[in-house]
Amino acid sequence: MFFSLNFLLIGSTIVFLLGVVGLIVNKRNLLLILISIELMLVSVNLNFICFSVYLDDIIGQIFSIYVLTIAAAESAIGLSIFTVYYRDKHSLMFDNYILGKG
Repeated sequence: MFFSLNFLLIGSTIVFLLGVVGLIVNKRNLLLILISIELMLVSVNLNFICFSVYLDDIIGQIFSIYVLTIAAAESAIGLSIFTVYYRDKHSLMFDNYILGKG
C-alpha cells in the first residue's frame, strides 16, 4: 500500500517541527539538543526520499544515505564528547558548559 505524497510530507513536517520545538523548549540539556537535531535530519531525509520516489529519480535516495551516514558519525562523536563531559562535570546541562574555562 502506497501513501500519498501529501501524507508523507505532512508527516515529515510534523517530525521537523517536533525537532524545532525540542530545540526551542529545551536549550539546556545537551543530549536532548542532539536528539532534536537528529529528528530534523530524519525529516529532511524523508523529504528527499519522498520526492525521489515521486519524481522517479534515485539521486534523492542516494543523497539521503550520505546524509544518514554523516548524521551517524556526528551522533557517535557527539555522544563520545558528552560521555567525557559527563565524567568531568557529572551533568549534561549546558549552563556548566558555557561557564567553563577556555
